[in-house]
This record gives sequence, structure tokens and C-alpha cells, in this order.
Amino acid sequence: MGMTRRSILLTGENIWKEYPMGKNQTLQVLKGVDIEIRKGEFVVIVGPSGSGKSTLLHLLGGLDRPTDGIIKLGEQNVFAQTEEQLAIFRNRSLGFIFQFHHLLPEFTALENVCMPALIAGKTIKEATPRGQILLEQVGLSDRLQHKPNELSGGEQQRVAVARALMNNPQLVLADEPSGNLDEENGLSLHRLLVHLSESFGMTFVVATHNIDLTRRANRVLRLSEGKLSVAR
Repeated sequence: MGMTRRSILLTGENIWKEYPMGKNQTLQVLKGVDIEIRKGEFVVIVGPSGSGKSTLLHLLGGLDRPTDGIIKLGEQNVFAQTEEQLAIFRNRSLGFIFQFHHLLPEFTALENVCMPALIAGKTIKEATPRGQILLEQVGLSDRLQHKPNELSGGEQQRVAVARALMNNPQLVLADEPSGNLDEENGLSLHRLLVHLSESFGMTFVVATHNIDLTRRANRVLRLSEGKLSVAR
């Protein structure tokens, strides 16, 4: 992109998230968070355990609604949609990678990767070519017909990455993506995520404790005591 300002992909304004604790008490997890993510960025969010990193990712991805505040992806006000619209929007516009791969055990790697396209109304025949390409891109072209229990932990997480990319999402959100992997597999996964971002211009927002992944980011944001600040 050179020195030109990348266009803003996601904006969060004054995001609050509170949870009722009984007896008129609330737990304030996020206290007026502002965030801007540009297209093609690889952004890491750090912060102590319990600081609300997962909560923030869930809000950015429309998996949970904020108590207050606005989140926009492009021009779309995410929470101005019905639950049904929101589900379609999430499936088409967003990719999710969690600490645990959440693959469906009875389906092959290829079928798992194709699942978001099937949910969007495509046939397995229509979805398969892209699924194969994605598994190739994550280094698993020889594992298409393997079920999750026939794959290593690192391979399972790569299948989950390919699945997250199936519908060519505008934004990929990853919550401790290497948190369940040993160091070698973790480093391999980090290289893959950064490669996907750089080679295909994909936009990633990643919550992690991992120092190696933090070093690879374009920007690092710190979440602490409900507020977000620039760490690097």
C-alpha cells in the first residue's frame, strides 16, 4: 500500500460492556473503548488475563452485543441488525479462529473448511474447489480426507484457519489462536497467519499473550482496566 493511508475497515466508538452481578451491581469489563482497524492490518491486542480481550473480540465479531457504543464494519452498523441478519453478516463478512479449533469430529478436514460456505447456501460441489485451495495454502493438501482425530493439534488449528477464510471474510478475529499449541506448532501458526495477512491483504485482529505473535504485528493495542491504549 506504500505510504498512502489505508482505508478504515472497522470502527468501534465508546464501547461499554457490563455484566449484571446481582443486587443492583454490575461488572464493567469495557469502559468506553475506541478502536480503528485499517484494511490489511495485523493488529494484536494484549492485556492481563481477565482484562476483557475475548469480550472485545466477541463484540467486534457480533457474537455479543455491547451495553453501549457503536461498532461499524465499513458502513454497516453491526448491531443495527436483527439476530437473523447478524448471523448472516457474521458468516459472510467475518472469520473466527479460537483457542480450541471447534472442528466437527464426524466430518473431514475439507468438509469442515467448506462448512461456512454451506451455511451461506452453496453446495458442497460449489464450495470444494476453494476449500481445497485454502487447505493447500495452510500446508494441508495431503490431509483433505482426514477427520480431526487423525490430525495433530497443529494441523487441526490450520484446518480451523482455513475454515475461517472460506467465505473470504473482510476481517478475521483470532482469540489466543496458538494458546493450545506447543511452541513449535505455535510459531508455525504465527508465520502462517502473518503470511496470509501479507500475501492476500487479509485483516487480522488477534488477542494473545504470546510474545512472538506480538512482535510480528503491525500494531499492538493494550487492554487494561477496561480501556484500550496503543502499546506499539
